[in-house]
Amino acid sequence: MYLTRQLRLLPKASIGRSIATSSTHYTTTTGAAPAAEHIEVPNRIERSPTDILKALASTVGRDHTAPHYKYHDDPFLIPMSNMAKRTYAMSKEAGRKAAKWIKEEHHELFLHQEAQPAIEKFAPSMVYTEESEVDESSLGQLIEQGELKDAVLVYNLMEQKGIALSSELKQRLLELVCFHNNQDPLPEEYIEERWFLENNRRRERHGKTWKDGDLAEKLYSEIEPKTPKTYASLIRGMAKYLQCERAYALLQEAGEKQIQLDTNTFNSIIQIISFLKDNAEQRWQLCTELLQQMSEQKLRPNLGTLNAILQCISTFGNFKLARTSALKVLPEFKQLGVNPSLGTYYYLLIIFCRERGPVSHVIVDILNEIAGREFRVEHPKDTYFFATAMDVCRNHLNDKSLAKKVNELLHTGNNYDLIGDSFKESIYYRNYLALLCQTESIEDFMLTYDLLVPNIYIPEPGIMEEVLRTIEINAAVEHVPRIWSDMVVFDHTHRESLLLYVLRIMVDNRPNADTPAQSQLPEQCAKVALDMYNKIEESVRRIKKVSFTGQMLGDILTLLVRGDNYEKASEVFSHIDKNQHRIPGTPAESALQEYVEASVKEKAPSQALAALQYAVENNMESSVLAKLIHDGFTLNETHLAKLKSLVGESFLEK
Repeated sequence: MYLTRQLRLLPKASIGRSIATSSTHYTTTTGAAPAAEHIEVPNRIERSPTDILKALASTVGRDHTAPHYKYHDDPFLIPMSNMAKRTYAMSKEAGRKAAKWIKEEHHELFLHQEAQPAIEKFAPSMVYTEESEVDESSLGQLIEQGELKDAVLVYNLMEQKGIALSSELKQRLLELVCFHNNQDPLPEEYIEERWFLENNRRRERHGKTWKDGDLAEKLYSEIEPKTPKTYASLIRGMAKYLQCERAYALLQEAGEKQIQLDTNTFNSIIQIISFLKDNAEQRWQLCTELLQQMSEQKLRPNLGTLNAILQCISTFGNFKLARTSALKVLPEFKQLGVNPSLGTYYYLLIIFCRERGPVSHVIVDILNEIAGREFRVEHPKDTYFFATAMDVCRNHLNDKSLAKKVNELLHTGNNYDLIGDSFKESIYYRNYLALLCQTESIEDFMLTYDLLVPNIYIPEPGIMEEVLRTIEINAAVEHVPRIWSDMVVFDHTHRESLLLYVLRIMVDNRPNADTPAQSQLPEQCAKVALDMYNKIEESVRRIKKVSFTGQMLGDILTLLVRGDNYEKASEVFSHIDKNQHRIPGTPAESALQEYVEASVKEKAPSQALAALQYAVENNMESSVLAKLIHDGFTLNETHLAKLKSLVGESFLEK
């Protein structure tokens, strides 16, 4: 700081003379003109409001140890089952809807405007009644905002008051009504509820849902003269809601009147060809006729046309015709410069990789074509690709290397945005984990399992059974305690088949307590067995209760004995003995033998004789147990008399 002040006080001409070092000499000449500096201002780059956030987000990857950001980061509010995931996500949206309802019901309390400039979305919405003063501008504003319910109400008010509407405004209202089938749409911010409703509608939609004779058809009849937009609006609306025959009839009517429609209107008809024609040959013929009409009208096909044709082809029952037709279509669109989207590849997969068709390796060519590329949503079916591709890798080809290529593509750039809703994400990881389960070593599989479970994917009972099967094949009993803890968290403890599987693995793969790596396993397995016993007893009060079986209790008894928990083992055997008439089946003979051996070790002859009595009463092999008791104990007269009554004096004389 001192040096800076001193330099400011020096004359400018002397600065060059006063600054010098032994290695470098700097000079400033007062007479020479300074060199002109050229400053080049770069062109302005358009930035969106969220570009900075995206840049920051790109520096942080997915945290596999944390739940999805849509859930509260609180241990009590983190979902641990697929049902809880959906319930928690929709509950959060229900809270938003409740807040919005309060804001609309008590709008007089929210008149303040804190944002500058004002945010229109946060302002109270206008409430229209039969006494409201309305005109064309208010109707146009509602249509612009997509407020269907209010727009229809204002339109009816204007009709009642005799206010004339321009054809242009009627056309805009017709487009809005046709798009939503005169049903108020769910707001865009309710993502989870919209996904849930779409999945339900997809399952339920088997036929027409178009409202015949409703406002859309009334508006269509009022608009004169009919324009291409008028025809296009009604045709697309009818096609979307599967009023197929009338949509196709309107298309033919427009053609007869020499009204040229646009490409997307033809696309909407091509999508519903499967509802218009019954067999594959007729569908393909109609498809080619529509494409010919587009060519005559000089309409250029687009990506929607390509995907609509492939959607039509995917409905062909004739595999050979479907395959040859798809192979004809792709090169033609390539010549037109139409680049396929992920939705296109989705249709190719369902055309070539059919459940009952021949094995196809088309996915290999697809992955070679798109490997390393980043995609964005261009078609509604783009979000179906990854789940379908993983399903093909597992069920059609059973190829681990292809599955890993698909997973690598999913995590390239922002491609994860195209995995779809939480249901499709669950299907994707279900197939991925099941395939790795069957093809990878247990150590490598558990690394992937630890990465994905539970925050990204929660295994269903079927996948948990696959995991247990892999553990059984590899005799990797050391992983059972971890899997059991997950089963408890995921609420799989009411599945009897899974419980029996866990017990069988632990019983059949007896750990070697002398090995340091397995020294704690007998105790851990005993804890798992005891926890299972307690869970089943608690399930009596549940709707989905699990009942004890003889085999199940025998395995629990064996594991408790091996874990040196004789006290609890005696408790379990007491339960077996007292409830033997209500418990289906009996424990294995080996379970009773190990229990008697433990009784000898613990010097408990009464317990050993009780086990022998149980074996005799249930017609099980009792000679081995009797010999263990006779040789292992110094019996008093009471115990000896009981032993004789059970196996006879002849056995003791041997």
